[in-house]
Amino acid sequence: MFKSRLATATLAALCLTAVPAFSQDSQTKSDEALKKLQGFQSTGGSPVIPEVEQTGKKAENLKALAAKIKVPDGFKVELYAVVPDARHMAVGNNVGVVFVGTRKTKAYAVTDRDGDNVADEVKEFAPTIAKSNPNGVCFTPDGFLYIAEHNRVLLFPAAEFFYENPDVAVEVISDQLIPKAEESFNHGARTCVVGPDNKLYITLGQPFNVTPKEKRPLYDEQGMSGIIRMDRDGKNREVFALGVRNSVGMAFNPKDRVLWFTDNQVDGMGDDQPVGELNRAVKAGQNFGFPWYGGGKTRTKEYQDEQPPADVVFPEVEMAAHAADLGMRFYAAEQFPEKYRGGIFVAEHGSWNRSKPVGARVMFVSLKSDGSADKAEVFADGWLDDKTGRYAGRPVDVAVALDGSLLVSDDLSGAIWRISYGK
Repeated sequence: MFKSRLATATLAALCLTAVPAFSQDSQTKSDEALKKLQGFQSTGGSPVIPEVEQTGKKAENLKALAAKIKVPDGFKVELYAVVPDARHMAVGNNVGVVFVGTRKTKAYAVTDRDGDNVADEVKEFAPTIAKSNPNGVCFTPDGFLYIAEHNRVLLFPAAEFFYENPDVAVEVISDQLIPKAEESFNHGARTCVVGPDNKLYITLGQPFNVTPKEKRPLYDEQGMSGIIRMDRDGKNREVFALGVRNSVGMAFNPKDRVLWFTDNQVDGMGDDQPVGELNRAVKAGQNFGFPWYGGGKTRTKEYQDEQPPADVVFPEVEMAAHAADLGMRFYAAEQFPEKYRGGIFVAEHGSWNRSKPVGARVMFVSLKSDGSADKAEVFADGWLDDKTGRYAGRPVDVAVALDGSLLVSDDLSGAIWRISYGK
């Protein structure tokens, strides 16, 4: 645990040069491939795409771990796929291929060909293109796949049907999400979603524990510490929300078309403060309080002498401090009991700067009839050993499969878990 917020900020500053790099030769080949792909031309890449082994000792160990995950009566947890460094997920609209991002340099396509609810194949997706932190993946309603990397966005038309071909057509819609000088591996994982307005929304974290005052004008202009949106072709970019320290998960409520998002709060303020956040953005232009507030209504030392904006929007739900709430989804399917329909599932990655670890679980948040939050409760846990403090897994994202089951990605164990109800 860091001894002070200064130490945390210093680490963030040092991380400014920690963005994954590629060799000059590899980057040149990737750039050439990208140009060909945008012109729907073959790159001449190998037709053999690297696959991830789905059997063996690792798979058996993961199956044993699945049996230890605790869920409500009537539910069961199974291993769906072995996926190294699995982060955010996007489920295809028709075939149900699950595209999985990572914080490394690879993305994956996960396929259940025989419909037995276990993945048969896990392949690298578009391996001819060098990627940097391809964490955020999302689909449009009409079947286009976006991948939001650390500092660019790629578009893959018809990815669900042509993913097996290494020469997938690709269009870059934005080659600079943030200024190059502000790149940092710290808080550099993007997430994306296509809204009911047919615009692409992207979360942009800022690299510091608490934003230095001299950085705020630039960050506000760029939408760092916030959420931006743009047309699907990358044009007409605008800042949708500010005052967000580092959101790594968002989703629109299909009932009222309102955007909700998680936010990870300031480190080094103690075990039990500040609270984690689940927020609701009912309109564009709202400010959610950071950096004046470290989380909830807890003021930061760095900004305690400044007057916060008068219209700060406080969290809809206060989550456990430092539990690291990341991916979230509304449950709009019918497999689960009525209690869960229309509610929100949230993946908690787990704490790293708390004397007693907390998190590494999936939470459920029920909603009231007016669309506001009701209460949060634990839905699935067991990835964290309370006695030893050891993590066996760390949930990152949740997604609803076409059959209504819940998929949970886990970047520590390198797996996707499947939670189902009934037979």
